[in-house]
Amino acid sequence: MPFKGIRALCLTAGLVLMTAVARPENPNALLPASLTAPQIVEHMLRHNRTQADELKHYQELRHYQVQYKGFAANLVGKLDVAVTFDAASGKSFRIVSQSGSKLLCDKVLKKAVDSEAEAAQNQAATALTPENYKFQLSGTETLAGRPAYILDVEPVTDSKFLYRGKIWVDAAEFAVVKVKAEPAKNPSFWILRPQITYTSAKTGDFWLPEFNRSETKVRVGGTAVFTIDYGTYQVDPAASATTASR
Repeated sequence: MPFKGIRALCLTAGLVLMTAVARPENPNALLPASLTAPQIVEHMLRHNRTQADELKHYQELRHYQVQYKGFAANLVGKLDVAVTFDAASGKSFRIVSQSGSKLLCDKVLKKAVDSEAEAAQNQAATALTPENYKFQLSGTETLAGRPAYILDVEPVTDSKFLYRGKIWVDAAEFAVVKVKAEPAKNPSFWILRPQITYTSAKTGDFWLPEFNRSETKVRVGGTAVFTIDYGTYQVDPAASATTASR
């Protein structure tokens, strides 16, 4: 089994964490059909900046898993990872436990955690912005009882750290609530382009990642499925503000 190829798919998994989270100035002021794609993107970016200013600190316990099913193997690896975000210092990751295939844990899941930490250091290069993507409005849909815009997204460059596909933007709060996409550039010869699905959900006043699933076919046979369950958040908006003032 080409574990090097499967490891490459994990580079993309952390890159769909550019959660567009914010609070609306007036949730009922605009109906889905009344905005153009540039207007939707502008609202999304504006509210992202607002939440970035307001979200100071949170903790979560994530559950990472990768499963490979091939002709003669059915392997599963799992990691539980404690994640702390602080506006002053960024994200930190601490592995709490691991189980299942040691090879998958060491060569796939731990590499995925490292890749996300690396991506967090250069958010501008992977952010969902007009500098990185072209946007086109393709329709509207109701998700969990809330109207959302559907936008086609096309990367400006074929980078393995960007993706192409569709995003769903909440029509009231302009958070990205769902993504269905594939990497703009195949990360490895040994795998076919991973199919990525991402969702976010609201915790208090903030939209935060909820679930991430990436499935890919390995060229020599088998399927690898990588998932992140983001668990329950403990949000403390004032924590880092107090720390930074000391």
